[in-house]
Amino acid sequence: MDYAAKALEMHKEWQGKIRVETPCPLQGKDDLSVAYTPGVAAPCLEIAKDRDLSYTYTRRGNLVAVVTDGTAVLGLGDIGPEAGMPVMEGKCALFKAFAGVDAFPLCVRSKDVGEIVRTVELLAGSFGGINLEDIAAPRCFEIEAELKKRLDIPVFHDDQHGTAVVTVAAMINALRLTGRGIEEVSAVVNGAGAAGTACTRLLMALGLKNVVVCDKAGALVEGMEGLTPAQQELAAQTNPQKKRGALAEVIKGADVFMGFSAPGCVTGDMVRAMAEDPIVFACANPTPEIFPEEALAAGARVVGSGRSDYANQINNVLAFPGIFRGALDVRAREINDGMKVAAARALADLIPPQELREDNIIPSAFNKEVAPAVAAAVAQAARDTGVARV
Repeated sequence: MDYAAKALEMHKEWQGKIRVETPCPLQGKDDLSVAYTPGVAAPCLEIAKDRDLSYTYTRRGNLVAVVTDGTAVLGLGDIGPEAGMPVMEGKCALFKAFAGVDAFPLCVRSKDVGEIVRTVELLAGSFGGINLEDIAAPRCFEIEAELKKRLDIPVFHDDQHGTAVVTVAAMINALRLTGRGIEEVSAVVNGAGAAGTACTRLLMALGLKNVVVCDKAGALVEGMEGLTPAQQELAAQTNPQKKRGALAEVIKGADVFMGFSAPGCVTGDMVRAMAEDPIVFACANPTPEIFPEEALAAGARVVGSGRSDYANQINNVLAFPGIFRGALDVRAREINDGMKVAAARALADLIPPQELREDNIIPSAFNKEVAPAVAAAVAQAARDTGVARV
């Protein structure tokens, strides 16, 4: 199928992938008087006395804002907020289909951190959570950090944390399969943007100690010139042996490679230079750092990618619907590392030990157990870490 041509045809027919529906009858005078004036004044007055009752008397508790500035849309780059709208509507459709979460796109005509933060802050009372989407680094880090300071509802940048949760889940099972402990492996991450940074940090929260992060200039080392503040912080927390050089140099002897970077930047020879039975997650999309068949031919034991036409797809839809479902169900104030680790472990545990194989380390996106399992784990972690309100 020519997916591009079919998508144009269907998007024109659909004229949007989301709709507003109403559960209340509006057939006569009494219906209007209950759903609207004069009856509607009663819940308004109750919320005025206690704004938390907005979760009881409105849809707020099941409504997520999907916010973008259109600067990092898929692999298309800075195409603008309006051009990003089909992706944001698609994200909203996935929220609904996979976890029953209502979501609405907010495409903001600004690249200014302060303006975007203030816009979301002013609208936050209408939502139970904020999902940041397709915002370029390093601005995405700044926006998320500032919104977390100002808001009392979950703020989640899916390009960072959704990717991290699914990657960590796959890594847990890849390590189980190869008989390695996360504390003992050496890893190389290529790509110091949103996904690479978040994956590195979450794996470190899980116990990874020996990891080197690379960007176009090579391995990040503390004190290196030209780094963004986020990269400086990452460099200070990683690369304990202070390795320097290009990816081809620092990948030698590594147990694990994770790529969130550029097509074709890893060769078969580079995989052959890794440790025995290496784990290779090449997540650049649609063209990975190295195609799975080439990595396998070069000796990789376990290979994952972002593509749906290969085994072990690192797909964010495994994470964000269930994560928000769990956070909304307990009215969590935030989505913290404990909740993300719980989500990753729940995902990994959906593959029973007897079914764990090199080509089966992560559940399918259409496995109906995924969202409920992730939601339950996230909700419990929210309670355990003290951020749940119900």
